Amino acid sequence: MAASNSQPTGLLIIGASQSGVQLAISLRALGFDEPITLLGEENHRPYQRPALSKEWLQGVVGNESLIFRSGEYWDEHNVTLVKDERIVEVTKSPDGSGVARAASGREFPFKRLALTVGARARKLAVDGADLTGVVYLRNADDALSLKARVPEVSDVVVIGGGFIGLEAASSLKKMGKNVVLLERGPRLVGRAVGEETSQYFLDAHRGRGLDIRLEARISRLVPGPTADGGKAVAGVELGDGTVLPAQVVLVGIGVIPNTELAGQMGLEVENGIVVDRYALASDGTTVAVGDCANLPNPVPGSPAGERIRLESVNNAIEHAKVAAYSLMGRREDYAGVPWFWSNQADLKLQIAGLSVGFDQTVVRRDDERGKFTVLYYRAGRIIAADCVNAPLDFMAVKNALAKGQNIPAAAAADPAVQLKTLATGGNP
Repeated sequence: MAASNSQPTGLLIIGASQSGVQLAISLRALGFDEPITLLGEENHRPYQRPALSKEWLQGVVGNESLIFRSGEYWDEHNVTLVKDERIVEVTKSPDGSGVARAASGREFPFKRLALTVGARARKLAVDGADLTGVVYLRNADDALSLKARVPEVSDVVVIGGGFIGLEAASSLKKMGKNVVLLERGPRLVGRAVGEETSQYFLDAHRGRGLDIRLEARISRLVPGPTADGGKAVAGVELGDGTVLPAQVVLVGIGVIPNTELAGQMGLEVENGIVVDRYALASDGTTVAVGDCANLPNPVPGSPAGERIRLESVNNAIEHAKVAAYSLMGRREDYAGVPWFWSNQADLKLQIAGLSVGFDQTVVRRDDERGKFTVLYYRAGRIIAADCVNAPLDFMAVKNALAKGQNIPAAAAADPAVQLKTLATGGNP
């Protein structure tokens, strides 16, 4: 199916992302019966991203396993998929209707608009960053480019010690490559976890043979000749003059929310598209969902006025459900417990809650079973947990947070005690 310039749609979803897909699915489940157009700028069917740095890169799963829904599903539910179209301008009326114009010249009229435009990879700003062999891992084309190069290379430098960097470095090492991971900061995953968890991952990965260098300063990427007379990356030069050989440099230094369309439309933008508790942007009619949205902190009991932008599958799904209610004329608060995960070699990290503002931590460690948990507290109440190979701890904290319960810190340090038996207070 294809949209045409003369066919208005009830709802235009710009961004065939996890949140865009979920928004369309949720709306149909709620009985929304107007046409929906789901538009993406990639020339791929909507797909899942998390496996790109892990199972897909390693060849454990194939392309089809990443696809969200079959073509038959979209046809049966009157959802028009549009691929390979990039919207560059939106003209909108106060009632929420308008026209979106693509770089190709196509126009897409709509009655209501949803922005599920996600975020893009932050680019490396050093000499040589544009050389062949410098890759990112944000979308399918990035992943295809990396996967095509891997069989021919022996040395890979990964720049960035966040989740993507560690996941990809672990995968590439498992695939037999010589991998060096460079992190500019003093610890790994510094934005997402506390010092205890950072140190645990540093020790664990180094113990598994991964070469990790903290507080690394990169001077430039070193070029080398190619068979066709061009230039490809051959190494990474550090601040002290050391040159690390690399036929591939994988950059994972964070993302930037895609807010250009929202800015052009006059919507409020601040580290994402600013939305209220119902996923409504500042114009009161457009919804913005997922990685691109700056929303009120959804964790129950969060300070009034505290805002956050969440990059996770869980948030994309739950936020899309709230946006679907808004588009149906209902008001359902987004109130829930964010959770995240990251698989790195045999280390399965699950995070429940948000540790921002913690003033106390409790560490539960069971080296014999390979389990490690850090509990985060603020003013004596649990607010989050990092759980490595400890799914029962993760579920206990996630459930406690959802019910408004506490897990007293004094009793929580013994890893032999099940956390769920310590939860007190809150709602039954």
